[in-house]
Amino acid sequence: MQLPPKVTPRAFARLAEIGAGDQGQALRVAVEGGGCSGFQYDIRLDTPQDDDLVLEGDGQKVVVDSVSLPFLENAVIDFSDELIGARFVIENPNATASCGCGTSFSI
Repeated sequence: MQLPPKVTPRAFARLAEIGAGDQGQALRVAVEGGGCSGFQYDIRLDTPQDDDLVLEGDGQKVVVDSVSLPFLENAVIDFSDELIGARFVIENPNATASCGCGTSFSI
């Protein structure tokens, strides 16, 4: 049985700060081929689709398409605000390697 990704309260809070839900938008987390490690994350605001997995909190939504879901099993979607920049980050236990930028990985 697949375990869906989890979203931290910090990630939902950031979506609320930027008003994503107020605009009918959700944070889409997808996995695509490419990047320096074989796969890369595509993280963007988007409109939820009927076949998306929808994760909800604080009136906000994070969506994952059915093709990306196996790659994100049991992953944690978080928001990081550090000196080097603020961004949504994925802690993916399925990744065997990732590149320094944190946007590409291999399985």
